[in-house]
Amino acid sequence: MSTTTTVANRVDVRGPRFVAWVTTGVLVLILLLAASVPLAATVLVALQTVVFALGARLGPRRHPYGLIYARFVAPRLGPVTETEPTAPLRFAQLLGFVFTAVSLLGFLLGATAVGALFAGFALFAAFLNAAFGICLGCKLYPLVTRLLPTPPESPASN
Repeated sequence: MSTTTTVANRVDVRGPRFVAWVTTGVLVLILLLAASVPLAATVLVALQTVVFALGARLGPRRHPYGLIYARFVAPRLGPVTETEPTAPLRFAQLLGFVFTAVSLLGFLLGATAVGALFAGFALFAAFLNAAFGICLGCKLYPLVTRLLPTPPESPASN
């Protein structure tokens, strides 16, 4: 049994890097299309926004690109040697969703420059993760969790 199935809240670090590479490619294509075919860029950024939403909601194992990794890439790799927690990855997907949602809004309102700018922000974050293993959302996650109010204890836990 692999580590990714035995430890529910951790995943193979290679999966999110693969996801980041695919995302980088999609976002580069969005930026290229924004300059010449804004409608195509709008459709593609809408699809990527949905992908980020699914990644944030469902987690890395059920992320659309993560499913491609698990089905076609992971079986060709060696055993898992390093894992990472899923919660920061889900938060990173949420940040990607926010960037692409603003990008989509820009494209829909005819503000192509705004759409391209926010797609560029998402591209920067995805490329950092893909090329260098630096997940900006994962780095921000501990800070955000410290800023959130702690839930009150339930009477059952006393």
